[in-house]
Amino acid sequence: MTDSNRSVTGAQSLVHSLEAVGADVVFGIPGGAILPAYDPLFDSTAVRHVLVRHEQGAGHAAEGYAQATGKVGVCMATSGPGATNLVTPIADAYMDSVPIVAITGQVPSASIGTDAFQEADICGITMPITKHNFLVQDAADIPRTIAEAFHIALTGRPGPVLVDLPKDILQAQTTFAWPPALDLPGYRPVLKPHGKQIREAARLIAEARRPVLYVGGGVLKAHAAAELRRLAELTGIPVVTTLMARGAFPDSHPQHLGMPGMHGTVAAVSALQKADLLITLGARFDDRVTGKLSSFAPHALIVHADIDPAEISKNRMADVPIVGDCKEVIAQLVAAVRAEYEAGHRADLTGWWAQCDSWRTTYPLGYEEPTDGSLAPQYVIERLGKIAGPEALYVAGVGQHQMWAAQFIQYENPYTWLNSGGAGTMGYSVPAAMGAKMGRPDATVWAIDGDGCFQMTNQELATCALEGIPIKVAVINNGNLGMVRQWQNLFYSERYSQTDLGTHKHRIPDFVKLADALGCVGLRCESREDVDAAIEKAMGINDQPVVIDFIVGQDAQVWPMVPAGTSNDEIMAARGVRPVWDEVEG
Repeated sequence: MTDSNRSVTGAQSLVHSLEAVGADVVFGIPGGAILPAYDPLFDSTAVRHVLVRHEQGAGHAAEGYAQATGKVGVCMATSGPGATNLVTPIADAYMDSVPIVAITGQVPSASIGTDAFQEADICGITMPITKHNFLVQDAADIPRTIAEAFHIALTGRPGPVLVDLPKDILQAQTTFAWPPALDLPGYRPVLKPHGKQIREAARLIAEARRPVLYVGGGVLKAHAAAELRRLAELTGIPVVTTLMARGAFPDSHPQHLGMPGMHGTVAAVSALQKADLLITLGARFDDRVTGKLSSFAPHALIVHADIDPAEISKNRMADVPIVGDCKEVIAQLVAAVRAEYEAGHRADLTGWWAQCDSWRTTYPLGYEEPTDGSLAPQYVIERLGKIAGPEALYVAGVGQHQMWAAQFIQYENPYTWLNSGGAGTMGYSVPAAMGAKMGRPDATVWAIDGDGCFQMTNQELATCALEGIPIKVAVINNGNLGMVRQWQNLFYSERYSQTDLGTHKHRIPDFVKLADALGCVGLRCESREDVDAAIEKAMGINDQPVVIDFIVGQDAQVWPMVPAGTSNDEIMAARGVRPVWDEVEG
């Protein structure tokens, strides 16, 4: 597209720029400082604006859109509190490497620094949680700034970028020309890995007797699921996928040991602890995976591949550091490993697999039915996954239901599991599901939420109802802040301080009535016998949002568990059940 030197306002230039970079949806709320941008947006046929009910919803919706499509999500807010309400989703996107562009209005240039009405230094506030941010000081810079923002957000390690636009800049007369020349000195993400490092990694892979492929969300960001499968099947090495990588490798694949970490499978955690080589792909040795870092995988050499050089050796020293895009890295590893095998270098993994299969068989994921006759939340989520199937998108809130959704739904495809991993943001699920459904309207999108999370952002269901975004919501209603209650049960002598939400005892709020008030279909399910029928009824409603209030037992807990700050060696398969490793040492 070329459009040279047309006289426009800064606001018109902004909208033309959004159209030119291919933004098809913007989630936002107008206000004084950003209002000039909303006038030309009214006339755009290429960019659809979705009027959310809270700016946090706009940010999470942009995240959900980005995670489901692989494209840049866009949110927009006014100055001051509008902009600061975007801080949480921006921080969330930064932690999980989600490409979003946040566009904020700002007070007029001459008023900046005077504590003007609705002024906030949003560039200063978000500096630690954005990949980059811009304060536009000349309307002529708007096309270049928007082009650069989208380029930075999506390339290299993806992340959030903020563009702050003073009101006078939006109102100024300028010219619009496209495409602009990008001016980003020093920004050159390394995509291709160093050949020497690849060959050294391949040598270690060929020699290792207890290797593990430790797969993180970077594999999904690089669209490298097919390459990962080729490497796994070529080598026959066990695979673990972190919370952010669920779906990068099929759960049904015989080489998949499951998710590692605080609530990972015993097989995945044990394999990492006993490995002699970790091939770490797009993962960052997060504390929720490593447990007590000094005791993590004590016998393992580390091959660490990541597009962000700052991650290499940040937490665990890498023996073979590889900077590059995971798609390129894995493709080159496949070729280098094949060359090692053809030269006759290949360790026998039969004994290692016997050990891994022993853990997998002895300590499978499972749960106990509640003795009081209440509904097991794990059963609800398990049935939801079976009925909705592996093509659906599952968008979880944060807490127990998030872990159960990661454990008991079988993920076969990439980009079907969306959650807030690094920041752990309650309230993520409903607006992120809304964004995901906007990005992939033909997909079935289920938000799996808790009664605590749901009450933080459920107002976006009004947006869904009015905008024709028919998401489905499963509220796992245990009457409590479930994960906090679990910790109080285990570590605070059952002193349940401030975790009873009243959604069981008093049915406040009544989620069925609330769903109806928000323009959705509200359903309730309280017994095991009714679970399938409730889910199937929701699956049959595709012209408006649906909310199912699943009343589940309050005492269900997430197992396995590695208590925070302890070694992964302390993993408990269930309450009081610690795996026995003695017979599989060596």
